[in-house]
Amino acid sequence: MTSEKYLVVNGGSSSLKFSLYVMPEEKELINGYIEKIGAPDCFWTLKINGEKIRHEKALKNHSEAVEVMMQELIDNNIIKDVSEIKGVGHRVVHAGEYYSDSVVIDDEVLSHVTELTKLVPIHHPGEIAGIKAMQKAMPGVVNVAVFDTAFHQTMPKDIYMYPVPMSWYKELGVRKYGFHGTSHKYITETMQEKLNKKDVNLIICHIGSGASISCIKDGKCLDTSMGLTPLDGLMMGTRSGSIDPSIVEYVCKETKKTVEEVTNELNKKSGLLGICGKNDFRDVQELAENGNEDAKLALDMVVNSIVKYIAQYYFELNAEVDAIVFTAGAGENDIKLRHNIMKKLEKPMNIVLDEEANNNIAKFKDQKSGVITTADSKISAYVEPTDEEIVIVRDTYRLANK
Repeated sequence: MTSEKYLVVNGGSSSLKFSLYVMPEEKELINGYIEKIGAPDCFWTLKINGEKIRHEKALKNHSEAVEVMMQELIDNNIIKDVSEIKGVGHRVVHAGEYYSDSVVIDDEVLSHVTELTKLVPIHHPGEIAGIKAMQKAMPGVVNVAVFDTAFHQTMPKDIYMYPVPMSWYKELGVRKYGFHGTSHKYITETMQEKLNKKDVNLIICHIGSGASISCIKDGKCLDTSMGLTPLDGLMMGTRSGSIDPSIVEYVCKETKKTVEEVTNELNKKSGLLGICGKNDFRDVQELAENGNEDAKLALDMVVNSIVKYIAQYYFELNAEVDAIVFTAGAGENDIKLRHNIMKKLEKPMNIVLDEEANNNIAKFKDQKSGVITTADSKISAYVEPTDEEIVIVRDTYRLANK
């Protein structure tokens, strides 16, 4: 089988992440991150063969960022010409009810993604800019949209529906969609292989600045914590997670702020940041260790939020759980957070944490993944690094060769 090169792109409002892979070997040749697009202090970092390189130059827009990306691929001898790239995979957050799988991007798909910007105004504009910039730079090359929501479309109607007027669903599409689907899909497939079981039952805890938990029954998503938008569910780095909906009206009336302003604060100024002034788990842990009471409170609130969903999904799976899996930034690396979560689950779910194993697994340790429970624990818990880019490039390769 002939080896081909495929690009993975993740466009943010002022950023562009990219990776280039050789397929079907799934070998990453380079990855990079262009930040502060549109600002005078724009810069980008590249990682090639373990070596990091940094450059600075003002870039006006995503089109200029794509030009820089392509030039870096050529200058670093990753490609000789852009014609070597056979397909581009894009992370796209929301598919609504239009798509339950990744799709080749055409005018109709782009129109749907643009329409759904109203549900994810923080994410879609940057993603759309990235798609258009790639189409302009490489006309005729297959571009594929890999949706965060797609993996969750197996949820049954009694779970994805909200108890609101039916017209909201039929006319406005108001329902639970779920997010971080590429991560939950990757972990599900990894655990199917690891446990040698296709019909696997899992509780996957994707805990990063954005966080979500999924309930996997027989290898498919049964339920997930995020909802219509990525604001719902767990308490996160800057997002509130689930709150009483009446809070929005109350705060608007009392402060004279608009719904948009309050929603923006729930998205960008709440969660860990809202409670203690820091949104990174590492910074919050440091504050807590130095006696900051707000930081301690924030961490206790996060643990409670996570434990509630794990307990709920435990019962949704009729207590038949093959594994609880921790993944993403804090899930993979925050040893203390995992400890506090597991200790709360110990008595009600007969889970026994292996302290030594938990203490030895993180990206900055020799061991990156593994079991963190003892042999006599009723349910095994794992730490497993996620790889959303691999999911994107696999789907891009599949659809480009269909």
